[in-house]
Amino acid sequence: MKKTLSILILATFVLSSAHAQKSPVYIDNGKAIHGYDPVAFFKQSKPVMGRDSLMYQWSGATWYFADRKDLESFKADPEKYAPQYGGYCAYGTAQGHKAPTKVETWTVVDGKLYFNYDQKVKEMWVKDRPGFIKKANANWPMIKDKE
Repeated sequence: MKKTLSILILATFVLSSAHAQKSPVYIDNGKAIHGYDPVAFFKQSKPVMGRDSLMYQWSGATWYFADRKDLESFKADPEKYAPQYGGYCAYGTAQGHKAPTKVETWTVVDGKLYFNYDQKVKEMWVKDRPGFIKKANANWPMIKDKE
């Protein structure tokens, strides 16, 4: 059963890689992190949808914010609040490819925001977070501008 699950997850990543973006930021419907406020993950410890009236262009993507204070915080230090690996799946990045993500898979580790493909992948990622982060950090420079 465990082997079957691993094969299924690997197949999912291979298929999702076919839909990968060249952009170093994962963009869904023109929005970074599905339109959620990146600062809120740190300040409110939960996903908060950004407002269309509070947008900011950074790193080739449109970022949305729930309030002006979060927008200003992001503008002052976007690297502090932007998700690692451009918002692509942390586990997928550790495996050497880009994969889309879901907002509900978010995690803040050592002051950095991470996302995963889905809850099952997040469960695998959590089992060796430090190891996967180390692998993803090594892989990201090589894959961030690739499809």
